[in-house]
Amino acid sequence: MPTVVLMDASLSMTRPVALEGSEEFQRKNLAIHGLTMLFEHMATNYRLEFTALVAFSSLWEVMVPFTRDYNTLQEALSNLEDYDKTCLESALQGVSNIVQQEWGSACPCQVVLVTDGSLGIGRGSLRHSLATMKQRGDDKKFPLPFPFPAKLYIMCIANAEELQSSDTLDNLEQLLILSAGGGQIFTMEGQLCLKSVQSMFGKLIDQAYTPFHAVLRCGNLSSDVQVFPRPEPVVIDEEVEPTPMTILTDLEIVGFIEIGDISSPPVLSRHLVLPIAVNKEVDEVGAGTAEDAEEESSTNQMAGKSPNFCVLLHGSLKVEGMVALVQLGPEWYGMLYSQADSKKKSNLMMSLFEPGPEPLPWLGKMSQLGPTSDAKENPYGEDDTKSPFPLQPKNKRSYAQNVTVWIKPSGLQTDVQKILRNARKLPEKTQTFYKELNRLRKAALAFGFWELLKGVAELLERECTLLPDSAHPDAAFQLSHAAQQLKLASTGDSQYAAFEHNITPMVTDFSGGDRDRM
Repeated sequence: MPTVVLMDASLSMTRPVALEGSEEFQRKNLAIHGLTMLFEHMATNYRLEFTALVAFSSLWEVMVPFTRDYNTLQEALSNLEDYDKTCLESALQGVSNIVQQEWGSACPCQVVLVTDGSLGIGRGSLRHSLATMKQRGDDKKFPLPFPFPAKLYIMCIANAEELQSSDTLDNLEQLLILSAGGGQIFTMEGQLCLKSVQSMFGKLIDQAYTPFHAVLRCGNLSSDVQVFPRPEPVVIDEEVEPTPMTILTDLEIVGFIEIGDISSPPVLSRHLVLPIAVNKEVDEVGAGTAEDAEEESSTNQMAGKSPNFCVLLHGSLKVEGMVALVQLGPEWYGMLYSQADSKKKSNLMMSLFEPGPEPLPWLGKMSQLGPTSDAKENPYGEDDTKSPFPLQPKNKRSYAQNVTVWIKPSGLQTDVQKILRNARKLPEKTQTFYKELNRLRKAALAFGFWELLKGVAELLERECTLLPDSAHPDAAFQLSHAAQQLKLASTGDSQYAAFEHNITPMVTDFSGGDRDRM
């Protein structure tokens, strides 16, 4: 999960802070101290995450594009210059642009806004942006919510009392609500000093940048791993009293399945899984670990020359073209698989399924899956040419009757035109005409689309008046009869609007029966 640090470089950040001693400090110095603490933490625990630094005042500038080099980020902070007034809206638009250019609109991102709480003055200020937000056209929309999943963390180099003395805190809370992705506003406690800013950034680290350590097990084999980004708790809406579900720190592999059988399942989130300790010599022999995992292992001397199960697992899944089903908690599963970023680089990834005993319907209940050795005969066949999946439902459903669905106006227009084409070929197309008419009638009744019935009735009456002199007499009777029946159904009267009822052709002298003009 990449991070964008949005640093306020306006003049208000240069306001002095009263600290003990002779050295003069500015709010900008406190902000740099807090960000340095964050970057040092990420350099140690989040080396594989990408971070960008953007400075803003009335304009915004990318100081450091997305990088893993935290020394470059800290150097850019120390060289940060002072600019003019605050214009937060343009800076947020800049964040949106650089994230979409680098990661697209599907990758989740964390935005850390560091400011003194000054909202700017006049046009371009946050107050002005929020006040005029609903009066704009589509080409000048407010940049929040971001077009990608994002969490916004606002780090205020000010205490709560200072922010509450004006409407600053209310505006920042409104900004957080508009982001719609979660996050939090952090303020400094007590006096503005180094200790307070360390405490504030420490809370951010605890909430958003704490590594997730787990043990990955498969039978008697195990490996200590880290999961990036940290998996978020999941709330099941169907429960009466929904409680957040968190994944266990003991991840148990319960089986393996071919990639073709798992297909492209719906997932809640995807995460990078890294072994905390990796033996590069094992990889050279053919274990097939990720390049990223090797990079992480170079900073960790725990394992030394010890083989690592996670390396073996990644290589096996990559070579065999399989995925590992892993249990995340009670009736909650996910899968481990190899994902290649390039020809030379691949990662061990973990995707989380929806909680429940049957997250993938074509596999059935996860608890009922078992090894092929337990089956009476190999479900994949002797030459692996068949598959037991997808499971066939016990009750056969009938799909003989097509369901009418109008997603776009063109679909509805096509159905109406089909009726009119058959209407112009009466009486030869009488059966087809009434078949299409009844199909449209049932769909309109199901959707409560009474106006459609009335509109088609008027079209049929118009077609009746446009019949040429050479037209068969039965055509006029059938069109008038069909139009009248549709008008009766459009009233909603249960006698004429019954869903099961079908409009039948009118029996006329021309069709061989008594004339019955309804």
